Amino acid sequence: MRNYDPYKKTILFFLSLLNIILMTILFGFFWYKFFAGTMYVYKFYRRGNYAVIALYAMFLIFFYRMYGAMKIGQLRRIEVILSQYLSIFIANIFTYMIISLLAFRLIDVLPMVVMTLGDFLITTVWSFCAGHLYGRIFKSWKILLIYGERPATDLVYKVEERRDKYAISDAINVSEGLEAIAEKAKNFEAVIIGDINARDRNDVLKYCYGNGIRAYVIPKISDIIMMGSDRIHIFDTPFLLEKGYSLSFDQRFWKRALDLVLAVPVFILTSPVMLLTTLMIKLDDGGSVLYKQIRCTQDGREFEMIKFRSMVENAESDGIAKLAQKDDCRITRIGKFIRATRIDELPQLYNIIVGDMSFVGPRPERPEIIRQYMEDMPEFKFRMRVKAGLTGFAQIYGKYNTIPYDKLKLDLFYIENYSVWIDIKLILMTVKILLKRESTEGVSEKQVTAVREMDTSDVEQVVQNITKKD
Repeated sequence: MRNYDPYKKTILFFLSLLNIILMTILFGFFWYKFFAGTMYVYKFYRRGNYAVIALYAMFLIFFYRMYGAMKIGQLRRIEVILSQYLSIFIANIFTYMIISLLAFRLIDVLPMVVMTLGDFLITTVWSFCAGHLYGRIFKSWKILLIYGERPATDLVYKVEERRDKYAISDAINVSEGLEAIAEKAKNFEAVIIGDINARDRNDVLKYCYGNGIRAYVIPKISDIIMMGSDRIHIFDTPFLLEKGYSLSFDQRFWKRALDLVLAVPVFILTSPVMLLTTLMIKLDDGGSVLYKQIRCTQDGREFEMIKFRSMVENAESDGIAKLAQKDDCRITRIGKFIRATRIDELPQLYNIIVGDMSFVGPRPERPEIIRQYMEDMPEFKFRMRVKAGLTGFAQIYGKYNTIPYDKLKLDLFYIENYSVWIDIKLILMTVKILLKRESTEGVSEKQVTAVREMDTSDVEQVVQNITKKD
């Protein structure tokens, strides 16, 4: 079955194309049946009809790619389905608006609602059939984990959540030497190279490359920094140029322009929601509506970040900074709702407008927590090379309780690969995050910050226990 792997992208392309074609056909039916006759001009000619139908297909493709709705096998099945639902919903809203503009009036919304429900049915059936076919053709990789001094059991548990795609079947410590690793790797289809020292990692990676072994490598901070470097040549010598600054002048200009273009109208549009939230908080416990806290933004500059209060008054009366915990008793009834829906973050639009924050960037941390992180991780200050943001890479791909080291890597990846298009993409993807409950999951009861106690269990024993369950 594994020799189908070179054709994986082609198979996935045609599976995705089938999904797009089915829903485009459904739209074509509704267009001719309900929408074409509503045009301000009496009717479209043949090419006009084809153009509208093609535009709908383009909307689907754009939002499917944006939200990862085509990533069969890469994402969990439920994530693929939710991504498709969101993509369809937004594409249909855009289509409804365009048809209404062409008709010079708001058209009857009922056919569009019925069509959307039909789309949901088609894509649900397609997702289960495509997922089943993918599982039959592409079995999970039998993987060897290569780890070092840093505890790796947390990594094992993360990968275990996707055992349909990655199956860690054994583990070996890099200290056993390259010969032992090479001997064991012969029996596996891929390896995961964990967070090991650079010299050993280079040896293992070169061995895998030379012997055609697939290698999943956990990047170090220096690797991510080099991702943003320029590739140059001086005669016959290749160089990687790391310029030492985060964003150029033109990048900062367009980033600020995007912030203002989005923040001002969004602030106005969401003002009714903010007024209602203000009323709900007041009626709930009569306390203050806004919660103000000193946070750090670009170059460590401190500013006062504002949010809707979601906890009881004086939640940190002991003077110790604490992150929200799972089932935190300090969170009010209204607070649980506004935190889950991210409404509590809306006042930060003001922080964006005045220039303390950006729409996209590393989340601002408190000065005392930053100092605590930097005691063990001096590189944590690197994430302050750009303005703090309302959303960002760590929020899209991580969770509230993601450890600081992983958040740092995600934020640095954003900084080193920055473009206006990435900002737009992350803003659109934030809508999807609102649907994921685990993205707001608090830290455990024993934690004060996001630093988790490392699981020092024997990695090889953990892998064996997991493998026995299969």
